[in-house]
Amino acid sequence: MTNKGSYIPSGYHNVTPYLYIDGAAEAIEFYKKALGATEVMRLPGTGGKIGHAEIQIGDSRIMLADQSEQMQAYGPKHYGGVSVSLMVYVEDVDSVFQRAVEAGATINRPLADQFYGDRTGGIIDPFGHHWYLGTHIKDVSPEEMSQGAEAMAGAGA
Repeated sequence: MTNKGSYIPSGYHNVTPYLYIDGAAEAIEFYKKALGATEVMRLPGTGGKIGHAEIQIGDSRIMLADQSEQMQAYGPKHYGGVSVSLMVYVEDVDSVFQRAVEAGATINRPLADQFYGDRTGGIIDPFGHHWYLGTHIKDVSPEEMSQGAEAMAGAGA
């Protein structure tokens, strides 16, 4: 290899989520239908499982694979919850949110305009991963954001 190029492969960002899923092939189909994902690549694992796959949502790549006891890598249902969520900005959050629910997601947080300038809502995909979908609707000053956060905290949210 004489041409080293960038330290980040083309099409990737510094941070790339990697999801472990019980049912990765079904999850890819859900992400295509619900979030407009495109499948970039898929490598087979053992026993008909997916060893590694990649999807693209907008300008962001997400890696995923079937959960693996060998690697001690499990999906959220194995643990009974999640420790992270994914935030996806889309052009029309209302239509994408509705499409995700119609594809099988459950609503975790209803769509609403937020004090920080986004319209967001939360869903849980059929595989247990939490996603926040949003559209930026207005720029908010740091002062406005602070006031909004204080009001929300005062309301007990």
